[in-house]
Amino acid sequence: MLDTYGSTRELRFLDKLKDFNWLLIALIAAIASIGFAMLYSVAGGTFEPRASRQMILFGIGLCALIVVALVDLRVWMRLAYPAYAASLLLLVVVELFGKIGMGAERWVDLYVFQLQPSELMKITLILAMARYLHSLTLDEVSRPLTLIPPLAMIGLPVILVLMQPNLGTATILGAVGASLLFVAGLSWKWILPAVGAVAAAIPVGWQFLLPYQKERVYTFLDPERDPLGAGYNILQSKIAIGSGGVFGKGYMLGSQSQLNFLPEKHTDFIFTTLGEEFGLLGAVTLLLLYLAVLTIGMMIAYSSRSHFGRLLAFGICVNFVLYILINVSMVMGVIPVVGIPLPLVSYGGTAMLTVLFGFGLLMCVHLHRNVDVPRHSGAFW
Repeated sequence: MLDTYGSTRELRFLDKLKDFNWLLIALIAAIASIGFAMLYSVAGGTFEPRASRQMILFGIGLCALIVVALVDLRVWMRLAYPAYAASLLLLVVVELFGKIGMGAERWVDLYVFQLQPSELMKITLILAMARYLHSLTLDEVSRPLTLIPPLAMIGLPVILVLMQPNLGTATILGAVGASLLFVAGLSWKWILPAVGAVAAAIPVGWQFLLPYQKERVYTFLDPERDPLGAGYNILQSKIAIGSGGVFGKGYMLGSQSQLNFLPEKHTDFIFTTLGEEFGLLGAVTLLLLYLAVLTIGMMIAYSSRSHFGRLLAFGICVNFVLYILINVSMVMGVIPVVGIPLPLVSYGGTAMLTVLFGFGLLMCVHLHRNVDVPRHSGAFW
């Protein structure tokens, strides 16, 4: 019987591997490869110190993606609240003992690597929200008392991230949480007043922005007011993208990036490097790869039989697209500069691993799309 049981488990494992969406894996690998090539370029034609490390982290993250995908979807549902609580605790820890970088406390130094809890929270918030909303009926979603827990789930990490301060990540957390409430069926009688309240609160919120955050807004409105100071980054970014033209200057031939005129060329402004070296063609190619990934992700969301799976897959897709929209808009001067990396391309260990962990959950939804997860009467069962 042991042999039979072992053989059955092996067959199930092989069946799951065969059922993997390997096109999604290939697209993710293609996007990451573009990132490796850009990191190699900005380092002056060497894999050290960043490209090699990024490749290792991608390999680790890809293995984690496969492991996460093979775990039963119902297990991730049970782990949703503990994972969220752990991430929230890490945000408190980073506030008390976090490492200061770029004017904000955002990292916990684990000696082996630096952990950015706000990146973990983006995924665990989706898990927790999906679990809570899964157990509610369409009518229950819009009840005032029922809304208190999810609003608290969103509000607590947003406040903690704003205290770091990290306005970009706080915006993503709020947007992802709000989008999940919308998809779960939140009534327009709550949505419209909420949008109005946010719009009305903007003048009040302006008073609470830190000086450097206000400066970013001023720079966004008029980058040439301080071309050698606050406006330097975005002006150099526009010069680099514009000079790339349609076909680019050629690989490793970008003057702005190779001559170090372009700051943060390996992280927040790596899309600018791509645009300078490969032009409009290269930039559009990367965006089309992202679009293909998002299309597959939304197809997975719609194919899930369980409400939890649909919400989880949708939340992962929204989180991913917000990364892209904010980063690309930022480097093109469409929105103020915020510290949001380009997913799978920008250098960064925690961002890479959490994005791949999110894709592991997305693949898990795909593999368990026919699993029926019953809705229980209590949201915190």
